Amino acid sequence: MQNIVSICHRFVDEFDTTYDNLLLFGDTGVGKTFLTNCIAKELIEQSHSVIYMSAVRFFDVLADASFHKGSSGTQESSVYRDFYDCDLLIIDDLGTELANSFTSSALFQCINERAIRRKPVIISTNLSLGSLRDIYSERVFSRIASNYKLLKIFGRDLRILPSLR
Repeated sequence: MQNIVSICHRFVDEFDTTYDNLLLFGDTGVGKTFLTNCIAKELIEQSHSVIYMSAVRFFDVLADASFHKGSSGTQESSVYRDFYDCDLLIIDDLGTELANSFTSSALFQCINERAIRRKPVIISTNLSLGSLRDIYSERVFSRIASNYKLLKIFGRDLRILPSLR
């Protein structure tokens, strides 16, 4: 865990000079969301634009923009522009949404477009790497495996540990 925290500190410290992406994966309650919140807080305090969304909300916003857009398409272009151009995009709890061809395609489009623009992404998930590949496609998995630091977090569920009083 100390190594993972060090990597997260380095991510923040080198944010302006280095392009990195992080995938935090592991069991429920091991601190993935806490770490992503800490990173977001530090970068926001440095005046970076950060969009932080649960995967469920992320795909709901994309679906709403894609399928309920007005005739001009301005809502869709605004949502996608925000997701593509913010300094950091954090997708929390990937795998909790209803996975389908739209979510797989939208995830690929977003991570691919942000990679082209060299805009970092952090994804947290309880899914194993194999499940990521199976649910979101080989294409998505290949982009993540080749362009992200894969950080497996081990441990017990911190939310249900007995109090240490």
